[in-house]
Amino acid sequence: MSTRRKPTSSSAANGQPTPLTSGMPSSTIRTSSNTRSPFFPTRLEALLLAIYPATLLLGSVFSTLSPATRSAPYSAASQSHPPEFAPSYFAHKKNVFNVYFVKLGWFWTTAAFATLLVVWPGFGAGLTVKRIRAGFRYAAITLWWMFVTQWFFGPPLIDRGFRFTGGQCELLRDPEARQGMSDTREYFTAATCKAVGGQWKGGHDISGHVFLLILGSALLWFEFLPAVTRMEGLRDGRRIMLEDGKVASVAVEKDPEHEKEEPTTRGVKFSLGVAALMWWMLLMTAAYFHTWFEKFTGLLVAFSGLWVVYFLPRGVPQVRAVLGMPGV
Repeated sequence: MSTRRKPTSSSAANGQPTPLTSGMPSSTIRTSSNTRSPFFPTRLEALLLAIYPATLLLGSVFSTLSPATRSAPYSAASQSHPPEFAPSYFAHKKNVFNVYFVKLGWFWTTAAFATLLVVWPGFGAGLTVKRIRAGFRYAAITLWWMFVTQWFFGPPLIDRGFRFTGGQCELLRDPEARQGMSDTREYFTAATCKAVGGQWKGGHDISGHVFLLILGSALLWFEFLPAVTRMEGLRDGRRIMLEDGKVASVAVEKDPEHEKEEPTTRGVKFSLGVAALMWWMLLMTAAYFHTWFEKFTGLLVAFSGLWVVYFLPRGVPQVRAVLGMPGV
């Protein structure tokens, strides 16, 4: 069993005091004989993250086994079934959830996070260090979303990857338009290609929907997880690297004033609802849109950003001093 480490306690290994992270209450730090790397998730986090590849697998299996989906033509250019052959309402790109939720996914992510940030008592009253660091984590994730899907010193990373793998913009509207093919190839982003009547063809198109839905929902999960996990075995277990190189266990800081408060009543329900709807639309995306490899790369790109913001700080005290950790 782990024992609490006081700020003035000495390490059993060399008799030297172990420095704590600046701003982190000493009551949250515990020595541990567990040698698991601080960069690895806890069991609860691993189960949470496993939901995403499992969802993609489930959707792909469904699309393979469903007679309606198998018999419907699929367009590689649009990464979807043609509207007239769509096997489900959710297979239409213009379904209400896709148009007003997924297409505006980062707006809903921001609204849910802002609600949690403002009203959840776990951040304390006023402009606390916890609230500021949570804002930094959101800003870092948002920057990654922008680099991948919106802009990266020019075209976003998704478009750059498509061009790097041999893709180009091709005019498909009519034969006369094809005469301008050489000029069309110079259009470097999907948006400008579509604006002149062309389509992306020939390269690997990372699924932006998968990327967005995983990144946004996981951001919310990691932030409100401390609010909905009350059992000691669930909320403890994260490992961090201390400034002297030792590994310790960090627990969610308890707030006696709100210890008996129902954890999902203030700021969490809305965030939980947004995350749940994102999961459902991820399942629909897995079932009806994109190829398996396009969805898999969307997953990897989302996980890479989440690892930098939520796992890298555990092993690098300098990064942790800026981004902090949810719940402590």
